[in-house]
Amino acid sequence: MTMTSLAFIAVATWLMPADIPDQRFTPNPKAPAYQGKFTFVRVEYDSVGGYGESWYSHDGRDWERWETDYPEAEENLLTRMQELTTIRVNKKPISLRLTDKSLFDYPFIYMSDVGWQTLSEKEIERLRAYLNRGGFLWIDDFWGDQEWTNLELNMTQVFPDLTWRTIGPEHPILKTVFKLEECPQVPAKVFWMRSGEPYDAPDFHRYPHGGYEGVRTVHFKGLFDEKGRLIAVATHNTDIGDGWKREAEDRRYFELFSTRSYAIGVNIIVYALTH
Repeated sequence: MTMTSLAFIAVATWLMPADIPDQRFTPNPKAPAYQGKFTFVRVEYDSVGGYGESWYSHDGRDWERWETDYPEAEENLLTRMQELTTIRVNKKPISLRLTDKSLFDYPFIYMSDVGWQTLSEKEIERLRAYLNRGGFLWIDDFWGDQEWTNLELNMTQVFPDLTWRTIGPEHPILKTVFKLEECPQVPAKVFWMRSGEPYDAPDFHRYPHGGYEGVRTVHFKGLFDEKGRLIAVATHNTDIGDGWKREAEDRRYFELFSTRSYAIGVNIIVYALTH
């Protein structure tokens, strides 16, 4: 399927924005029983710092970093996956801590906004075991130099001997369903509306962020195990999740960014489930 067909299908079902509830999301305390369908799992984690660091206010509510764009982003993606693939999906995403006993029931997990993330020893052990047993991790929506450094420090505790490598245009993850030459850069809609630029404003991210030079370039990187298996991907300096969440809020943003967000999202998930 081509990007043209993706855009056609998506435009045909584009809707005006729904009202956003002015309340804090509370995750379900227990994950649903495994049903043999793809379930999108968001990882809950702790962050260091206070306001503007471990948590922030937006859209009329307070957010912890782990829950940025949750659950609307995943719900929209799962709807599109039903339309664009033959994968059977659970329509509702879930959130789990790495220490949850049901973690190993799910082959794919997602982390967002990890610039201030901190992991406990138990979480480090569980993430290492999960990835070693065949699980796959996607890390999205973190920007600038220091937020990348924070991810590297955390993942070095998980796998001291592994290093992140750039995923080039020849890698099959970019061709699994949709033919892409690179990971797209997607700004948070709030920043794009202010500046018209395809990247976030650096001052809203962890310092030292490197200024505009620190956020202008997308870094699509992978963590490969000793056998060469891709076990984790990082989409740095891009906010793929906001492309999913905000698809119905602005027609131009949708056309420029949401269609490409869905393309890379479908590619990464299908690759994870088939490798």
